[in-house]
Amino acid sequence: MSFYGRAQDLASLHKAAAEVERSGRGQLLAVRGRRQVGKSRLLTHFVEKSGLPYLYFTAVKNAATGQQLEALAADSRTATSPLDDAEALLAEPARSWTEALSRIALACRSRPSVVVLDEFPWAVEADATLEGTLQNAWDRQLESVPVLFVLVGSDVAMMERMTEHDRPLFGRTRTMIVNPFDPAECAEALGEDRNALDVFDNYLITGGYPRLVARAGQATDALRFAEEQLEDEASELVVMAQLSLDAEFPPEAQPRRVLSAIGGVEVGVAAFSQVVGGLGDEGGAAETAASRSLKILVEAKRVVSLEHPVGTKPSTKLRRYRINDPYLRFWFRFVETQLANLARGRPDIARTILRRDWSAWRGKAVEPVVHEALFRLAPDFPVLGDAVRVGSWWNRVNNPEIDIVAARDADGRDIAAIGSVKWRERAPFTRSDAAVLRENRAAIPGAETAALVAVCPAGAKPGVEVDLVLTAADLLGAWEPRA
Repeated sequence: MSFYGRAQDLASLHKAAAEVERSGRGQLLAVRGRRQVGKSRLLTHFVEKSGLPYLYFTAVKNAATGQQLEALAADSRTATSPLDDAEALLAEPARSWTEALSRIALACRSRPSVVVLDEFPWAVEADATLEGTLQNAWDRQLESVPVLFVLVGSDVAMMERMTEHDRPLFGRTRTMIVNPFDPAECAEALGEDRNALDVFDNYLITGGYPRLVARAGQATDALRFAEEQLEDEASELVVMAQLSLDAEFPPEAQPRRVLSAIGGVEVGVAAFSQVVGGLGDEGGAAETAASRSLKILVEAKRVVSLEHPVGTKPSTKLRRYRINDPYLRFWFRFVETQLANLARGRPDIARTILRRDWSAWRGKAVEPVVHEALFRLAPDFPVLGDAVRVGSWWNRVNNPEIDIVAARDADGRDIAAIGSVKWRERAPFTRSDAAVLRENRAAIPGAETAALVAVCPAGAKPGVEVDLVLTAADLLGAWEPRA
C-alpha cells in the first residue's frame, strides 16, 4: 500500500528525533488516536525511513506479562535496522519489564535510536505497575540516553489519563494526536482524477480512515463505492465500525444505544428529545439514561459534540448532538439500520435507501466540514472577519436555520458573516437562495450588517448578490499545506 499524506505528523516525529540527536537525551512521546486511524502505519513508515536503529514492539491483547516480553524479544529481531547489540541484549525474553527497559537503555546508549511500544494500554492491562516501572526506568536510565521513546495507544481515554498530574508519567511525556486523513489527504490518496465534490463525498463516507479511503480509490465515485461495499455484510465499510465500537462501547451498553439514536436521525443531528425517543424506553428512566450516556459520550469519550446556536449562552436549552466522526455518522445512518437486510441477502434494500436519502443527508452532514474549512480560510477572506468561531444558528422551531455563522469572538456575539450551504452538484446558488439568506439575517441578534456567504459546489449564478461564493474546490484548499 502506498503511503499518503501525514506530512505534518511526520514533520513532528522527525523534529523530535532531531532533538534527540542534538541533545543526546531521551524524548518520551505519547501518541494516541482511534482504531484504524493509521497510527501504526505512520510510526512504521517513520522508523523505517528515519535511518535510525529502532525497536518496534506491539503488545498483545489479553496476553500475560511473560507473553508480552516474549513478543518484545521476537519483535526486536524484525527491525530492518535493529538497535545496537540487540542480538545480545534483546534476543532472549526478559524476566520483567524492569529488566527489559534496562536492556533497551543499554542498546540505545551509543547512538540516537527509536523505540516504539504500540498498543501500550494492552501491556498495562497485563501489568498495572508498568507505568510506574517505566517512570523509574525513564528517570534513572532512559532519559539520559539518546532515544525517542514512543508510547502508542488506541484507548484514547487511557492515553489521556496517562499524562494527568496524578499518574507516574506526568510531566515527562509530550503528546501527539493522529487523526484520520483530512480532505486534502483524501484527495491525494484518491488520485488526481477526482473532483473536489467527490473528494468530500468520499470523506463523508470514509471519515478519512486510510484503509477505507484506499478501498474508495478503487471505485469510480463515492456513491458507487458505498453501494459496492453494501453488497457484502463482511466488507470493510460495514465491519470496521462494528469492530471499533464493540471494543469501546459494547452493543448492550447505554452509550452505544444513544449513539444509535443520534446517528439514526434522518439529518444526522438530534435534539435531546429525539435521543430519548430513539431509545424506545418510557418515562423518566429514558431521560436519565440518555443524560448519563451523553455525558460519557461528550465529555469522557468525545465521540459526540454538543452544539449550541452561535451567539447563545451555553446554558441554553437549544442544543443538538452530533457524532463527530463522519464515517460513524454515515455508518449509523445507512449501515447499522440495514445490517439485518444485509444478513438476509438483501443488499438491494440498503442500496435503495442510500440512493433515496443520500442527497438530503450529505447536505446536512457536510456542514461541520464546511465550518472547519471556513475557520481555516478566515484569514484569507476579509469578509469572514478572521473568525474564531464558525457554527450554525437555529431557534426553538427551527425556522429559520442558518447553516453558517462566523463570529469574531468565542462567545459568538460579534458576528462577521452568515451563510448558506447548498451542496448541489449542478444547480448553482440562485438569487432566490440569496434573498432567503438576506431575509433570515434579521433573525440573528447582532447580524444586521453581517456579510453574506454562499457555499455551493456548482458556484453561483451571475448577478447573485452575496459577499463571498465558495465552491467545493475552494473549501478543499483549506487543508492544503501553507508555506
